[in-house]
Amino acid sequence: MRSWRVQQRERLIAERMALDPALRGARAAQARGALAHLDLGRFEVLGIYWPIRGEIDVRMLAAAHHDAGGRVVLPAVIEKGAPVEFRSWRPGAPMGRDLWKIPVPRERALLRPDALLVPLVGFDGEGYRLGYGGGYYDRTLAALVPRPFCVGLGFDFGQLPSIVPQPHDIRMDVIVTETQRLPR
Repeated sequence: MRSWRVQQRERLIAERMALDPALRGARAAQARGALAHLDLGRFEVLGIYWPIRGEIDVRMLAAAHHDAGGRVVLPAVIEKGAPVEFRSWRPGAPMGRDLWKIPVPRERALLRPDALLVPLVGFDGEGYRLGYGGGYYDRTLAALVPRPFCVGLGFDFGQLPSIVPQPHDIRMDVIVTETQRLPR
């Protein structure tokens, strides 16, 4: 199972990176537009991610959430194999890098997200996600009580018949792509 997941990750990331940047941008815009139907403004603290490796960029949505009076957090990996911490972010905030060299707010002002946008490498119709394989989101979501409303965000081509969920895999509340919203 582990080798199958590694192969799927590699294939899907390669497919995402091979998309013409203009096409990837257009598809990402469609997916971001579909998020409007979820009314994320009802959540005070919105967790986002810093986009890497062709992921859908949600920073402009986060800036709009902040400008409307909400608060925004970014995940920061501080220790391998541990849950992430969520640091308060605002447009123009001084940034540093976490353990994986992903940008994170330099200031360690911690908040718990009420809703969380989670990037997808792959996903299935049952709402399970295939990430990068480190288990950080699953570990973090298992530790958060109450659990935030979780939105997986990715591209249509990432849909698999099943990710063959393991006991540690955490189901998303909804998955949004450029043409789908699962569960329907």
